[in-house]
Amino acid sequence: MRILLTTLNAKYIHLNLAIRLLYELNKQQEGLAWKEFTIRQKADGIAEACAEYDVVAFSCYIWNITQTLKVAEKIKAINPSVKILLGGPEVSYEWEEVIAHDFVDYIICGEGEIPFHEFLTHYPDVHAVPNLVYKENGEVHFYERSVMYDMSNFIDVNPYINDPVEDLYNKVSYIETSRGCPYKCGFCLASLDNNVRYLPMADIKRNLLYLMQHGRVIKFLDRTFNMKKDFTIDIFQFILDHHKPGNIFQFEITADILHPDIIKFINEKVPQGLFRFEIGIQTVNQKANLEVNRKQNFEKTKSIIAQVRDKVELHLDLIVGLPLDYFADIKYSFEEVFKLFAPELQLGFLKFLKGTPVRQTSKEHGYVYDPVAPYQIIESNYLSKEELNKILVVEEALEVYWNRNRTRHTLRYVTSQYSVFDFLLGVGEYFEQHCDFHKHDLKDVYAMMYEYAVLHYPDDHILLQLITIDYYLQHKIKPVRLFYEELSQKQANEFIEQHKLNHHKNRYVVLPVHFNWSAFEKANTIVPESNLLAIEFSGKTIPRVLELETAV
Repeated sequence: MRILLTTLNAKYIHLNLAIRLLYELNKQQEGLAWKEFTIRQKADGIAEACAEYDVVAFSCYIWNITQTLKVAEKIKAINPSVKILLGGPEVSYEWEEVIAHDFVDYIICGEGEIPFHEFLTHYPDVHAVPNLVYKENGEVHFYERSVMYDMSNFIDVNPYINDPVEDLYNKVSYIETSRGCPYKCGFCLASLDNNVRYLPMADIKRNLLYLMQHGRVIKFLDRTFNMKKDFTIDIFQFILDHHKPGNIFQFEITADILHPDIIKFINEKVPQGLFRFEIGIQTVNQKANLEVNRKQNFEKTKSIIAQVRDKVELHLDLIVGLPLDYFADIKYSFEEVFKLFAPELQLGFLKFLKGTPVRQTSKEHGYVYDPVAPYQIIESNYLSKEELNKILVVEEALEVYWNRNRTRHTLRYVTSQYSVFDFLLGVGEYFEQHCDFHKHDLKDVYAMMYEYAVLHYPDDHILLQLITIDYYLQHKIKPVRLFYEELSQKQANEFIEQHKLNHHKNRYVVLPVHFNWSAFEKANTIVPESNLLAIEFSGKTIPRVLELETAV
């Protein structure tokens, strides 16, 4: 029997941990193979590659279920004798519609190690395989049984040992040190398993060392990595002892429980840029938090973020659409979280994942959501379609202008003077009217914001100057003159000569401004004064801002 473990990853750089684990645990099974595809590949090509197997087992998630089912149907069309087995979080709950497809033969629900091994051992007699949904004589059967994999079985199991080592460096590797989550957030599948189990420490370190030696970006899948102080510090220290140049490590952190000893360790020992923390704030609205069984002290979260921000790169998450979270609440949460100035802020939209409490109670809150994965909110008792569309525009503008690091100075200034939510909404709507969020060039990005600012903030010269500065700072080579008026070429040349700038090696833009650049850079503070800034372009590195004269 030939069996293929496979999945459709969201991107080529991603590596699927599940199929690697299942393969490594069962590789003694004759005929077992594994292979990855991506959702962007043509379904016909994937189906052709899979159709030669007797059983094709897909790992299913919200981002690939639609394409996976399409591929499965095509496999059956090519070779009707192939059996299709599905597993993963997307088919572990509310599986009735999935198994109803003629081209789906089996579904494994929940944790897959034990059921998959039993399936391989007893196939084609699958009656006793735990948590397996299967068809027989036109009827659907489900042998539901409580099974939990013993983490000690992962001793000496390296899921990446079968990858060509040269492939790991340019891809994102995933590692788990525990399963389960102590919290019960109603929008998250992890909340359904509150029994937290840890893998053997020696094997965690062995596999982590392997990935550090051969990979580059390593993401930990633990839902709350910092749950145990000593464990967290032990892993952090192991990373410091063994990491290689270029390694980056990402952790999901619950900020308001980050122990003072961990904070002290980070600030005293961790080099800047080595760690990346993903912190789910979701909302500042306590009523909404409590409605989804979520506890959070935002003031403490802010304090802890401030304590680690100089050492750790931060990715903060907000969720739009939680129950009792109205438009004004979302705007307030956005404003407060934006002021933390994390390099990346994700404004996500509530998704009604199969099995989650928010999906089960959706009618109580008037939720309407897309029936097709990823099951995103359409409207509710708290947000109209129109309001959600406005927030979608803010999300688009946030991605273009902040998360891609294009107008950091401008938007920091906006937070001190105006509503950054309203500003991004306005810029986003202007962008939609005059350009295309999904088809534009770098010049368009700045032109849209500058034109919007001229229309709505014509007297705010500092805003216009900062947009201009951000435009120039995006280019290693001096770009064409745009936006706010610079010194004339003659005046600029005189300035360059006066300050003995190396115009033979570098190029310069000289811009009159109405504020002190140093004060703004250090503290986001506007000190009004007439000044000249020189922006130096070397052609090799990012430009430098030179504040050389205090009066024009």
